[in-house]
Amino acid sequence: MESIRSWPWAWAWLAFFVIVLLRAGGTYGIGRAVAAGLLRDRRPGRRVRLAMAQVERWGPPAVTVSFFTVGAQTAVNLGAGLAKMTFPRYLTGLVPGAVIWATIWSTIGMSAFLAVFTGGAERASWLLVLVVAVVLVVLLRRSIRHSTPAAERFRD
Repeated sequence: MESIRSWPWAWAWLAFFVIVLLRAGGTYGIGRAVAAGLLRDRRPGRRVRLAMAQVERWGPPAVTVSFFTVGAQTAVNLGAGLAKMTFPRYLTGLVPGAVIWATIWSTIGMSAFLAVFTGGAERASWLLVLVVAVVLVVLLRRSIRHSTPAAERFRD
C-alpha cells in the first residue's frame, strides 16, 4: 500500500478505488452466494423478510458510512449480500464509499485519519458517532412503524 502512495495522486487514487471496489464487491458477492444457498430450499420467515426489506431500504447509506470505519466494511458488505440487497441498490452505497476510501488512503492515509478521530478531536468524534447512531435509530423506528400496521407488528 505504501508504494502506491508514491505514485502520482490520480493513479494512486484510481488504484485504491479499484482495490476497494473489487474487495467490497467480492465480499458482497460471497454474502449473496451464501444467502442463495441457504434460501434455495426454504422461504425465509416473516421477520427475516422484514429485516431484508429494511436492509434493501437503508442498506446503501450504511454501506457508504462503513468506509469511514476500520473493520466494519467487511461485515457491512457481507451483511448486504446475506440480506440479498439488490445489486443496483448496493452500488448506490458502494461507489460513494469507494470514493471516500480511495480519497482517504491516497491523501492523508489511514493513520492520519485515525489520529484525527483518536487525538485532540476525541470528544467531537464520539459526539459524531452518537449523533449518527441516534439518527439511524430514529429513522429505523420510523420506517418500521410506517411499513407495517400496528396489529401486524406484534404477530409472529
